[in-house]
Amino acid sequence: MTVASSASSIQTKNKIPRIVFIGQPNTGKSTFFNTVTKSNAGVANWPGLTVDFMQANLDYNGKTYEFVDLPGIYDLEGFTEDELVVQKFLENYNFDLIVCVINASQIDRQILMPLQVQRLGLPCVLMLNMADEVKRFGVKINTKELSETLNMPVFTISAKYGSGCVLAIQGIWDKLQTIDDSYKCSDIANFFRANKVTDNDMDEVTRIGVEMPSEDVTTFSNRLDSILLNRVVGLPIFFISMLAVFLAIWFVGMPLQDPVGNFTDWLQGAVIEPSLSFLPEGFSAFIINGPYAGFAALLGFVPLVAFFFVVMTALEDSGYLSRAAYLMDALMRAAGLDGRGFVLQLFGFGCNVPAIMGTRTIRSKTQRLLSILIIPFALCSARLQVFVFFLGIILPGIVGGFALWLLYIISFVVAFVLAMIFNLSGQFKSKDPFVIELPPYRTPTFKQVALNVWSEMTTFVRNLAIFMIIGTCITWYLTNYPGGAEGMNTYAGRIGTFFQPLMAPLGINPLLTVSLIIGFVAKEVQLAAVATMYGLGEGSDALKTTLGGVITFRQGFSYCLFSLLYVPCLTTVATIWGETKSARFTLFSVTVSMVVAWLVAFGFYQSWGLIFG
Repeated sequence: MTVASSASSIQTKNKIPRIVFIGQPNTGKSTFFNTVTKSNAGVANWPGLTVDFMQANLDYNGKTYEFVDLPGIYDLEGFTEDELVVQKFLENYNFDLIVCVINASQIDRQILMPLQVQRLGLPCVLMLNMADEVKRFGVKINTKELSETLNMPVFTISAKYGSGCVLAIQGIWDKLQTIDDSYKCSDIANFFRANKVTDNDMDEVTRIGVEMPSEDVTTFSNRLDSILLNRVVGLPIFFISMLAVFLAIWFVGMPLQDPVGNFTDWLQGAVIEPSLSFLPEGFSAFIINGPYAGFAALLGFVPLVAFFFVVMTALEDSGYLSRAAYLMDALMRAAGLDGRGFVLQLFGFGCNVPAIMGTRTIRSKTQRLLSILIIPFALCSARLQVFVFFLGIILPGIVGGFALWLLYIISFVVAFVLAMIFNLSGQFKSKDPFVIELPPYRTPTFKQVALNVWSEMTTFVRNLAIFMIIGTCITWYLTNYPGGAEGMNTYAGRIGTFFQPLMAPLGINPLLTVSLIIGFVAKEVQLAAVATMYGLGEGSDALKTTLGGVITFRQGFSYCLFSLLYVPCLTTVATIWGETKSARFTLFSVTVSMVVAWLVAFGFYQSWGLIFG
């Protein structure tokens, strides 16, 4: 028995051969995976594992093959959560071939993983990606000698631009035809403790088949990093860059919602309502204000979320997002997070949903959960219209604008104080080191951005559609029943009355309590709920006059504080559930937001009363 055979064993041949993609983060592994699978991959949940993988089935010469894209990791021997997940997959599921993707321009460091696969005795095809950068960085690779040394086929590709991919994909098919068995590993981490791949092993391989440039060669990335990662100007540049991103999301993403809203309004008036005219009035009203309203609300999210992912993908592909995380890491450590936590908190100002989805880039599970916990406190665009309306009533003019700015500040302060509290409690302590490979700067391509946005948006719509429709149906029912009831006599009104003892210390009356309950579905319907309960048109002067006569600044700002900090919306809750796959954590997140919202609003309302009477 060879050394390698002690960690891998031959298994009964899979009926459907399984090809597994592995590689370090930011190597273009998933890009090549999408190229191979023709972007037909979908999210798959594997029993016994806590994360989803991309999976696709392809037919070749009349036979079906299964492709699986595992999380990006730095080391098969490692102990981080992603590395343990990959180890567990290789130890629990039979596979037929490994496709290892590494960054060719960083081959001197990334050759580790192909060597580990070789030592495990597993069939492998090595892809040297980013070939377009190899020449620019002065790296020379002899693929023939490298293939002979590693005992595996080696291909040079550029997944981003498609060069070399056709030949490489054919190489995968050719290798599969030579494999008669399936494989499974056992106790990978323990195996490498006794059979560690050393720096000398890596140097020996690169001496044979690789010629690296002189260390004193200054590249464009080095020159740019000397400015962007500078201790003095790095952080100011980062904050300015994040401001630019936020403004782009705000001024471009937000207006994109208006045409969608106009379209759904037109569709309702020109198509939906005439098509339902033959139905009883009550049933047609249910369809329009229930399922269709949910569809329209979800469709309204799509432009903003899509634009968010365009920006997110472009930043990630450019290489700057990794550097932003590096810059902010020291500051974020005080709150128990790494640098990516702050970036995602900023993105939450556009919409909490894609920001939470963006936590997938955080490798530590505990840090990811902590980020998911605090992101909903970011003042999303949906809540903005509520604050503009109420602040315009209680604090007109420039003072209202200052109060709006203050709400943004409060959302940041509350989020980070809460993160620090949980960090000190030890509940979200992370044992994972913050390890990040800074990729060279690149120009994002339209194709790659489009593919990523399409993949993320299909997941977004699929996961949230049902929740949005159900939520609006519930809202319609609560505000229209029992039959003939209006205002506080509806089920929604009765619920508001029931919770009044809890909300009275905050200065929030039963009618406004009902709007907060309805706002749980979506903050976009919060104002509509206020208008319905007062029997006036949404946003009308009459509604503003009425509210101005019944609520004070103290009551109105308390209402805004509670709206700011309590559960953002049903779609956010659904996203938390979908991303964590934990009903317990989702309930915990909702409970924390409700408690924090109540305490902050209570503190303001009561202290204001004590100071000013």
